[in-house]
Amino acid sequence: MRTLAEPATRHWDFPRGIASVALLLRFGAERGLSRDVLLEGSGLTEDQLADPVAEINARQELAVVRNLAALLPDAGVDAGRHYHATTFGVLGHAFLSAATMQDAIDVALRYVDLSFTFTAPTAVLDGDLLVLSLDPGALPADVVPFLVERDLAAIHTVIGELVGGDVPVVSVDFAHAAPADVRAHEEVFGVGPRFAASRTRSVVDASLLARALPLASPEATALCELQCQDIAARRRRKPGVADEVRRLLERSARFEETMPVVARALGLSSRTLRRRLSESGTSYQALLDEVRSERAAVLLARGGASVDQAAAELGFAEAASFIHAFRRWYGTTPANFARTRGV
Repeated sequence: MRTLAEPATRHWDFPRGIASVALLLRFGAERGLSRDVLLEGSGLTEDQLADPVAEINARQELAVVRNLAALLPDAGVDAGRHYHATTFGVLGHAFLSAATMQDAIDVALRYVDLSFTFTAPTAVLDGDLLVLSLDPGALPADVVPFLVERDLAAIHTVIGELVGGDVPVVSVDFAHAAPADVRAHEEVFGVGPRFAASRTRSVVDASLLARALPLASPEATALCELQCQDIAARRRRKPGVADEVRRLLERSARFEETMPVVARALGLSSRTLRRRLSESGTSYQALLDEVRSERAAVLLARGGASVDQAAAELGFAEAASFIHAFRRWYGTTPANFARTRGV
């Protein structure tokens, strides 16, 4: 088994654009639901909803989801099929311009925090099968069935658009109980899902990964990647204590500081720092990985540093550990990363 690129985050509490909320409001309105009812508790204003580049926090979208799911608990798949590649803005255009389906999945995972997902996705190659799993993590239990169905249906809808045809689905599993009507599930996935399974996942023929995408454009891909990097860098600047930890790590020479050392520098105990980072939707290791991965990309892109030298500068005991971590961050080796950037 081989894991494709690691998702940029496994937590749902990241900033996001307004497009998903706008889509859910339209979806509800088409089914006779009041806009005011769906917005209750979200704190969203009409100015935000009218601004196509507005950014909101995840809990605001979650409030809309909770209101919608309470009124239409079995509509997750139907909502998910309304998400298209273009719904995701520049990230969606990065999907569309990718060379192959594997490239599109890679960029989706590396910039998953530019999407609207609430469930942590993973993609694992198991022989001739590709296993797409969704982990609801610490999501509130009342919204889990709706959101795992919405997110998986959105993934399948976008994949179908990208390849311009049917997705070769082998099986689909959901961890929650079966709804009364599964016709929408069968239409979206092409198979009858199994319910009350151990986890939520979709298994497809791995030949999907090699499919060339009809709108592939290396120039558009490069432009979209740069734009995704800019947006992600801004959004990933965590507020409060997380930002302070990040700044300390950015000033680090070789990342020799442990969490207790950083905690003392901030006048906190390790336990308090761990709790406050968790409340911000992150962790010390996640922030360390973010800063290390960014510095690694700079080192390799500008040239002059060997893999061994980069590993040492980033605080890895050996090159093998650095290579393994780099694969998690970028889905490729440091050497290949450097080559593709003309080094």
